[in-house]
Amino acid sequence: MDADEVRLLTQPTEYFDYDTESVSELAKQLRALSPQQTAVNIYYHVRDSYPYNPYGVVLGPQSLRASHCLEKGEGYCLPKAALMIALCRANGIPARLGLADVKNHLSSEKLIRLLRTEVFTMHGYASIFVEGRWLKATPTFNQSLCDKYKIKPLEFDGTKDAIFQEFTEDGSKHMQYLTDFGCYNDVPVDFIFQNFHKHYPHLMQGFGVTTGLDSGPMEQESCAR
Repeated sequence: MDADEVRLLTQPTEYFDYDTESVSELAKQLRALSPQQTAVNIYYHVRDSYPYNPYGVVLGPQSLRASHCLEKGEGYCLPKAALMIALCRANGIPARLGLADVKNHLSSEKLIRLLRTEVFTMHGYASIFVEGRWLKATPTFNQSLCDKYKIKPLEFDGTKDAIFQEFTEDGSKHMQYLTDFGCYNDVPVDFIFQNFHKHYPHLMQGFGVTTGLDSGPMEQESCAR
């Protein structure tokens, strides 16, 4: 990765807003002696300090900001990923947003009734550059939630990917990745809400798709590089 790429992927953005004082201060608290350990500290802080709450999607684009997740003290996959990315960037670790459609075979009946589908569109995760390689990190499900549903929580050691398991420890189906949309240097708000409108039109009433939502041109690329 050249200097220009590093500069691009470590700067604050509207949604990876580590120029917000609260995010900046937290980034300092999680800083370690090495980028790898810093990334691990950030991962576990975001995973377990902000309980997973999928219902925040109805709050609209504001819910996608890193600072929003920190202030609310909870979040769904996208704001939790945004917070991890912002904290990594604040510590000089290049980071991007990865997006995928997934099917959670262990979704609660309440959530399925709300979404009217088992497909979770626009699942977000962090793609970070540590020790010369890109890694995927998914700080979505907190430890207590995993304990409740008897799911082994995702662990991250800064050397390999942490992505959802296909099966639980007892062999039950857990998470199925359906579509990989690649990685983005900032949150592609229009693209995300277009897919929310497509999959959850009953929840998106009152939210536009393009007017006032676009945070600028989004360059999609493979998360493998």
